Formats: sequence, C-alpha cells, structure tokens
Amino acid sequence: MSDDALPALQADVLPPIDIDALKAADDSGHPPRILLLYGSVRAESYSRKAAEEAARILRHLGCETRMFDPSGLPLPDSVEPDHPKVAELRDLAVWSEGMVWSSPERHGAMTAIMKAQIDWLPLSLMGGVRPTQGKTLAVMQVSGGSQSFNAVNQMRILGRWMRMVTIPNQSSIPKAWLEFDSAGRLPEGPFYARIVDVMEELTRFTWMVRGRADMLVDRYSERLETAEDVHKRVSLKSD
Repeated sequence: MSDDALPALQADVLPPIDIDALKAADDSGHPPRILLLYGSVRAESYSRKAAEEAARILRHLGCETRMFDPSGLPLPDSVEPDHPKVAELRDLAVWSEGMVWSSPERHGAMTAIMKAQIDWLPLSLMGGVRPTQGKTLAVMQVSGGSQSFNAVNQMRILGRWMRMVTIPNQSSIPKAWLEFDSAGRLPEGPFYARIVDVMEELTRFTWMVRGRADMLVDRYSERLETAEDVHKRVSLKSD
C-alpha cells in the first residue's frame, strides 16, 4: 500500500472541491499550501500520525503539504532566529497559506513542544510581514484518556492571537493508542470521518481566504497608526 493510499476513505462521498466557486478572481490556481505541525517527538507519536492522516487527505483534495519535524527545535529565545531548525520553521510558515496544528493533550493542555513551535512564529517577521496573519488554521488533538477539548481550545486562542482564520470544525481523538492500527493508520470510523470533515473544510476556507487575506485582515487601527507616522514624518521635515 502506497503512503498516500486512503483505504478508510469512501472517495465517492468526497467530491472534488468546487474551486471556481471559492477562489478569488485573480487567484493563480496553484494548489493550496498547507503546513502541518505536531506536538510530540515520541517514536510512537499519535499527534504525528493524525497529522500524517490529515496530510494524505489534503493531498487527495489537491493541496500541497509540508510537515515540520520538531525534533531538535530549541526552546524559544534560547538561540538566535538563524538557528537551522528555527529558520526552517519560519520559512515553512512564510511558504504556507494554511496550517494544521495537531497536539497531544498533556496535563490538561497542549504540549510544550506544540507551544514552542508556535512561539517561534513571531507576529512580525521580515520587515513587518506577519507569517501567520490572514492564513487559515485547523486544530486537532489526541488524548491518552477520555474525550477532551482542552488542547484544541487553547490552540484556537493562539490562532486568534496569531491573526489566523481558524475554521469552525476540529478533531479530537480520545484513547488514541486504541484507535490507530499497527501500520499507524486510522481505520474507517467516526474519528477518521471527522478528520476528513476538518480537512475538507480547511481546503475550502483556504481557497476562499488566500486571495482575499489582505482585505480581510486590513485594520482601521493599523491604518490610523500608519497615518500618524506619516504625519509625524512630514511635520519633522517642515520644522
């Protein structure tokens, strides 16, 4: 079975995305670029397996996907931003048009590994360009115990803080160690169907938002601040 095979998917129930109905008039039509982050470095990482399952579905829907391996990522602010792992993460964030964040729930919260990746993504990068503003986001979590939504709720708050368009749907898999098979795949069932729902919605939102992001995140307060800066500069020249 190839890595992109989708044995649990009923493909006839997942029609192609109606791109023409969603994309902006001047959209180039290239595949949506989705970055997937996961919050564990364990060899048997269920948040990674969930993200890999999500990536397969996204590719089936016509997206281009990249996944960041957090192994070796230093703690935030412990090194300079030109550290190879930090630079890799930031470059991927700039490249992406949407993201998937998949975290385990540990001690009732997202993991430090997940939070560290997000903390390395500043609100301002490369002369004021925000690497996350106006981009889409889907959140997922896995749990070792009963159903919970603590991690996805926290990631939603972070997505808002990073000025991302976080889609309404989300995925939470309880007792994840019972759900994935020996090959690391999620079999057909309600948890798999939910991931399909989330990735289908993310793809649609990314097509809708990416050509219109500048308009959607344009803020009065930022325009006002810019106008005030211009006024101060002109005033200094006239003195």
